[in-house]
This record gives sequence, C-alpha cells and structure tokens, in this order.
Amino acid sequence: MEPTILDRLLLIGALFDRDMARAFAGTPLSAARMRVLWVLEHSGAMTQQALAHALDVTPRNVTALVDVLEESGYLRREPHPTDRRAILVHLTDLGAELMARTVQEHVELSAMLLDAVDPADRAAVERGVEAIADRLALLVDEAAAQAQAAGAASGPRP
Repeated sequence: MEPTILDRLLLIGALFDRDMARAFAGTPLSAARMRVLWVLEHSGAMTQQALAHALDVTPRNVTALVDVLEESGYLRREPHPTDRRAILVHLTDLGAELMARTVQEHVELSAMLLDAVDPADRAAVERGVEAIADRLALLVDEAAAQAQAAGAASGPRP
C-alpha cells in the first residue's frame, strides 16, 4: 500500500521531533519551551494568562514553562505598566538572540527542504502545505468544539 499524505506528514513531524530532541540535548530547551519563546518573539510581551491562551495550555503549565525559561535567562517577568495585578513576560537579550538565530535557521532549512522540489513546483508546494495546515487547524477546532458541546450536553455528573 502506498503511503498517504497523512503518513508522510506524520513522518515529517516525527523527524522534526527527533531533530529538536537532538538539538536541545544538554540544554534547558524543549519543544514546549521553544514554543513559548516563539509566541513571545512573534507577539511581543504578554501576560502569563494571555500566553497560556496563545499556547492552549493551562495557566499552571505556562507558569512552569516560564519558570524554567526565566531561570535559564531566556525570559524575564516584569510588572504590567497599567494593571498592578498582572505580570508581563518578556524575552531577555539572550532569548531574543536565540530567537533571531532560530528564525534564520528556519529560513535556511526551508530553503534546503524546498531545494528537493523542482523549482517550477515550489510555489505550488508552499501553497499546498499552507492549505493543508489551514484545513487541519479547522478540523482540529471543529473536533474540539464538538467535544466541548458533547461534554456540555451531557451536563454535570452526579
């Protein structure tokens, strides 16, 4: 049986996971911690509550992630300038340097991966990958909404 597109995408995901584990070995970084840094790099400083929402994790999970990244020197917490109850999470210089390198590495790896594709097909591959990612995000959101609706419909359990 020929592998499906999903089989190939799962293989790509597993290869990326394996490469990240290798790259982060011996460091305080992990895929989850890099995701925190990635969100802050692209969205700017935010509260831990907003960060938890952006990452789709619980506030308790984000606290643990931020704690390790702060201890490692990649993030800092500062009081919110207008809400005395809130704390903003910022990238430090070390965190910003790491993310600048990471963004550059993504550009370079993207180019290397697209080099495997015939130049005439590259734009179509990029459009296709974007379309697949968009469709998968929609399907995941729909499944989550259905699961939430099913949970709400069953009501509280005695």
